Amino acid sequence: MRRLTKGIAVVFLVVSLTLMGAVGYFGTVLPDTYYLSDGGTATVNCLFDITIEAGDAAIAASTGEAEATDAEIRLFGVIPVKNAKIVHADAKMLIPGGSPVGVKLLTDGVMVVKTAEVMEGVSPAHEAGICAGDNIISANGEKLYSSARLSEIIEDSQGSEIVFEVARNGRSFEVSVTPIYSENDGVYKAGLWIRDSTAGVGTLTFIDPETGIFGALGHPISDSDTLTTLPLGSGEIVDVVITGYDKGERGCPGELYGTFVSGLASGTIELNCEQGIFGTVTYPSRQEAIPIAFKSEVRTGPATILTTIDGSTPQEFEVEIEKVSLSSSAKSKNIIIKVTDPELLEKTGGIVQGMSGSPIIQDGKLVGAVTHVFVSDPTRGYGIFIENMLEATEILTDENLAA
Repeated sequence: MRRLTKGIAVVFLVVSLTLMGAVGYFGTVLPDTYYLSDGGTATVNCLFDITIEAGDAAIAASTGEAEATDAEIRLFGVIPVKNAKIVHADAKMLIPGGSPVGVKLLTDGVMVVKTAEVMEGVSPAHEAGICAGDNIISANGEKLYSSARLSEIIEDSQGSEIVFEVARNGRSFEVSVTPIYSENDGVYKAGLWIRDSTAGVGTLTFIDPETGIFGALGHPISDSDTLTTLPLGSGEIVDVVITGYDKGERGCPGELYGTFVSGLASGTIELNCEQGIFGTVTYPSRQEAIPIAFKSEVRTGPATILTTIDGSTPQEFEVEIEKVSLSSSAKSKNIIIKVTDPELLEKTGGIVQGMSGSPIIQDGKLVGAVTHVFVSDPTRGYGIFIENMLEATEILTDENLAA
């Protein structure tokens, strides 16, 4: 009898600690505000049953602009986790993409890929404190727009000191670099590997029919060597025709191949950030807009993606949303999806590079976009909430209003 009592006590203690841990964890990571397009209760898809319910006395004070009402987040619908706000709002209407886009981006200044030795044991740039991932904005007061121009300045210095303006992690500072003569190349060098542009193929996520703002990729354009987000100087998207693809396999992600249709830009890139690339389209789209799904409305279960694997016309393919994460700290990688469509699995093996930005549709609503493929399993990948992508466009909207 004592053993039974002791066993029950241990089980009770473990369960209590687990629940306390869950309450503490969700109280920290879950957002304080939730947007809903209808109804008063939302359920968070996770290991534990989390519900968000408006308080009994919480009534919308206005039928005009959206009003926040008090709510409570509960574990299993019973155990209080934290107080929150529910905002009932009309879902924004967006035109879903799925078409391929060519991306051209010029950096703001030039990015340092790495520092190198000019002669054995000597790297002027490294000794001056320049690191991989730094962005050189100017040299001796001259604004830099290309790596070729920086090379000219270094070679013409004849070993004289050059003052660089460098940007790193949101701050700027000046460093002095003294190039040295390279016997191998016959010119003065600073020991810098630099990059000033990039180009590739991605997928359009949406166009806002009211503002002409577009979103694509769902993740930033980053330097392939340093993995840092490239600072945007200028950029554009152009029309692309998909001409082929490599099928993805475990340990080897596939890739879409495309040809830029023309030199004419279909949109200008005005923002490159964690949630994707954003800008304004050159010409309007005549496709039909659909409502978005707020992050609290996204659920596990069947969905579809719009993507293009041949030509320039998007196709709809079946997927399964396996996991939804509402962590307030996560700007991307909010959703895990699994491709279930037999045709897509047969042709590409699942998600391949170039599909980033493909819209995810559930229950007739735009949920988010595909962002990454799992290298170990190309049938699965990450997605970002469309609500998170729209947060980034608020910057552009504010700028347009100010103008």
